[in-house]
Amino acid sequence: MAPPVRYCIPGERLCNLEEGSPGSGTYTRHGYIFSSLAGCLTKSSDNGALPVISVMRETESQLLPDVGAIVTCKVSSINSRFAKVHILYVGSTPLKNSFRGTIRKEDVRATEKDKVEIYKSFRPGDIVLAKVISLGDAQSNYLLTTAENELGVVVAHSESGVQMVPISWCEMQCPKTHTKEFRKVARVQPEFLQT
Repeated sequence: MAPPVRYCIPGERLCNLEEGSPGSGTYTRHGYIFSSLAGCLTKSSDNGALPVISVMRETESQLLPDVGAIVTCKVSSINSRFAKVHILYVGSTPLKNSFRGTIRKEDVRATEKDKVEIYKSFRPGDIVLAKVISLGDAQSNYLLTTAENELGVVVAHSESGVQMVPISWCEMQCPKTHTKEFRKVARVQPEFLQT
């Protein structure tokens, strides 16, 4: 029968240094090994040596969007001042939980900021590449910008449900109905294109 799993918390004294050597998730102080993480205690020993005491988390820590990170997000709603989005990826790493973000009207593009109209830049359901410009807190969202050529809408669907094709930096066209819709189109770099 397997030994019962022992959970420990940060700062908990696990054993003295004569009983084992410190591994990952632990630290030593005054001749004792302490846990530096909340998780499961594991002991592993190689051919008669002192067992290595380590603490493992059940799940790896959540990756968080950081200032300057390129994120992939989905537009959830728009109004005249900003677009609300759900952040789905940081770089190429999918997030376990989506984070909320906001792209303000003045952060849509680098030039002619006063002429920007959100509904001509994004629509709900669009997939957007953006850059984090400030971190959110419990009440607010991450602030994002698309004010670079490489940032903006990468996937959009027309009203007929067909994925649209970019025809300029500010327009996309439906290949089925040939109707044009305004978007802040990203100039996608070759390393982001999947074959």
